[in-house]
Amino acid sequence: MALVLQLLPLLLLRAQGDPGASLDGRPGDRVNFSCVGVSHPIRWAWAPSFPACRGLSKGRRPILWASSSGTPTVSPLHPFAGRLRALDPSIRRLELLLSAGDSGTFFCRGRHEEESRTVLHVLGDGADCRALGPTHGSVYPQLLIPLLGIGLLLLALGALGVVWWWRRRSPPHPPRPLPRFALSPPYRSTDDSRDPEASKGGGADHRGPGPGVGKGLGIGRG
Repeated sequence: MALVLQLLPLLLLRAQGDPGASLDGRPGDRVNFSCVGVSHPIRWAWAPSFPACRGLSKGRRPILWASSSGTPTVSPLHPFAGRLRALDPSIRRLELLLSAGDSGTFFCRGRHEEESRTVLHVLGDGADCRALGPTHGSVYPQLLIPLLGIGLLLLALGALGVVWWWRRRSPPHPPRPLPRFALSPPYRSTDDSRDPEASKGGGADHRGPGPGVGKGLGIGRG
């Protein structure tokens, strides 16, 4: 019984994570990580054991930062989005819902550069994970394609809006000038251009003098 009590703290540290701890689990399990020996944790990072399974390159990737405004959350573009959460505002303890491809080393970095690390191995992960199916692929292309389509649609709508706005602001087009013959006065014939009185017989009388004209002039009969 005394031996069990002596080993109990070691078992708890192994299950919760310590500077050299390791955890094993299956997809669907929940595991906890703890910053042990770090006074003021400021960020967590993850170095995948099989980065090709996620379509990533080798190296550490930040997954969580300390936040003074409240409990921090994981970026929605990160593979751990919706599965990793901080159990306290100080990000000293994390909980992760395991998925295939999560194997790797989790680092907790403190304000004074002290560090705690926990190695996670998810059963079923391996270097040949590409043959296991599309669930091991990177989530970035799956998110990038819809975002690219939405961006192109918004760009097309914006271009149509600019064209519509420009047409509304531009003045209406002036009417086309009429042909020259339409602007000249109407044509009048020679007969129509004569004096209307002359055409009605109002001009000089070409008939001889009347019978009373001779009497007035004193011309008698012979």
